[in-house]
Amino acid sequence: MKRLLTAVGMLALCAGNAMADAELQKMMDDPNQWVIQTGDYKNQRYSKLDQITKDNVKDLQVAWTFSTGVLRGHEGSPLVIGDVMYVHTPFPNIVYALDLKNDGKILWKYEPKQDPNVIPVMCCDTVNRGLAYSDGKIYLHQADTKLVALDAKTGAEAWSVVNGDPSKGETNTATVMPVKDKVIVGISGGEFGVRGSVTAYNTKDGSLAWRAYSMGPDSDILVDPEKTTHLGKPVGKDSGTNTWEGDQWKIGGGTTWGWYSYDAEENLIYYGTGNPSTWNPTQRPGDNRWSMTIMARDADTGVAKWFYQMTPHDEWDYDGINEMILTEQEIDGKTRKLLTHFDRNGFGYTLDRVSGELLVAEKYDPAVNWATEVVMDKASDQYGRPQVVAEYSTEQNGEDTNSTGICPAALGSKDQQPASYSPDTELFYVPTNHVCMDYEPFRVSYTAGQPYVGATLAMYPAPNSHGGMGNFIAWDGKKGEIKWSIPEQFSVWSGALATAGGVVFYGTLEGYLKAVDAKTGDELYRFKTPSGIIGNVMTYTSDGKQYVAILSGVGGWAGIGLAAGLTNPNDGLGAVGGYSALSDYTALGGQLTVFKLPN
Repeated sequence: MKRLLTAVGMLALCAGNAMADAELQKMMDDPNQWVIQTGDYKNQRYSKLDQITKDNVKDLQVAWTFSTGVLRGHEGSPLVIGDVMYVHTPFPNIVYALDLKNDGKILWKYEPKQDPNVIPVMCCDTVNRGLAYSDGKIYLHQADTKLVALDAKTGAEAWSVVNGDPSKGETNTATVMPVKDKVIVGISGGEFGVRGSVTAYNTKDGSLAWRAYSMGPDSDILVDPEKTTHLGKPVGKDSGTNTWEGDQWKIGGGTTWGWYSYDAEENLIYYGTGNPSTWNPTQRPGDNRWSMTIMARDADTGVAKWFYQMTPHDEWDYDGINEMILTEQEIDGKTRKLLTHFDRNGFGYTLDRVSGELLVAEKYDPAVNWATEVVMDKASDQYGRPQVVAEYSTEQNGEDTNSTGICPAALGSKDQQPASYSPDTELFYVPTNHVCMDYEPFRVSYTAGQPYVGATLAMYPAPNSHGGMGNFIAWDGKKGEIKWSIPEQFSVWSGALATAGGVVFYGTLEGYLKAVDAKTGDELYRFKTPSGIIGNVMTYTSDGKQYVAILSGVGGWAGIGLAAGLTNPNDGLGAVGGYSALSDYTALGGQLTVFKLPN
């Protein structure tokens, strides 16, 4: 009888999980709502809403605004569930629930009590990339790594769990991704010698389901040495330790502070890992697997199906954490399931997301010079590897030597600011950085909770170019080609939004919300918000009317000088000097601005 009751209980639990999963997918498919940060599991950041078109977007006006009451950088975007908008802030990670039917009245407010000592342990501003929703709960992953599930109606805490230890440098800046009966979370802290991991918690009670480290023994990184593949070949035994010297992998970096995507048919989650620790490559010989790697893992077990390491033995801090955008497109007359990734290293990659086959690897900023190409010949022993230019190799030039003119800078040709994809045009819309650097590595020792960087940087606009530090581009992911490019004075640090109305939205560090024609890139609209934009544009409907919303509040790595009041050019890992002119155009202040067409 006991076994029968247990079986019945398990069946009921599975049925409940399936219903919750189906409900979430149905909500994602409803363009009137915005229920996770990326819009949907494919990370396309595309909306089917089409009331706002390239013909009428010029008439947009401010509908209403909301002050968050917090300074520092505002990344991510609000969520809209039914008639309620959920807004988050940087540290201390306040959450507001606003009634869209009642002039944005505050329904509830959640204000975590976090130790402010977590602030200096956060690498590049106190940002947070936002909330997620599933099964009646709002999920917040706080700076101090506490994951909280809040009742969406009341704000009451349903459960919480601590994911890391800030005293060791483990913090959080990322959003989370609910999948089925689990919520997937990462960890930040690569500049403190943290060993990166992705963890799945059960949404029912916050209990641990599985954890997969980026490097370490096979049992830690959750691989099957014979079945998990890298570029079509088994990774083999001890793949997470045998390209490290000694125990360096234990403080190896590879943190997971980016975005996550999910293919329900394949039951695979996709994400990228960050830089190896330290930034001084001489101190960690070898490929340093599996830092700088795209990972495909089973959502239920965490076991890896395939890996692809983009920048073996990173010498430039080209974290591989940027979003994986999932599409279905035709290649050579056959429709394939694709994954497209715009890496910090300046290459735009397209892979078969089922097998991990590498299909395209091309530069999406012409300034990229640290490597000549990624070898695409499968018969070559260099297949899939970038071909490093000796002049720009910080290891070959040696410790205490300043390597100059490296493009891109450490913040990459694109950092975490997410691109979008339109199935209407089959183009990706990519916010980019057009920035180069000087990089001088030096020997550093590890102390838990202390910075473990080992390099000094200076950043500046790419030379012999348009003079600015950014571009907003349209990219053909099948051909690996830029279709059009809009030069910007500063890096485009805002996430893009593509819509069925033929309009693409993005924000600028000076504070402009811009709308451009999806086919041509022609500017159709601009409005200057009160502070620089590093948030991600989203859209929803209320009372049948389409709205566009954006968080402004300058900060992030590019705006760290303004956000933290830094003046030394080398501070902020070189960003303070590179973006010093930003203070002439904007100032601090967290605000949500919502736009609509006239009645």
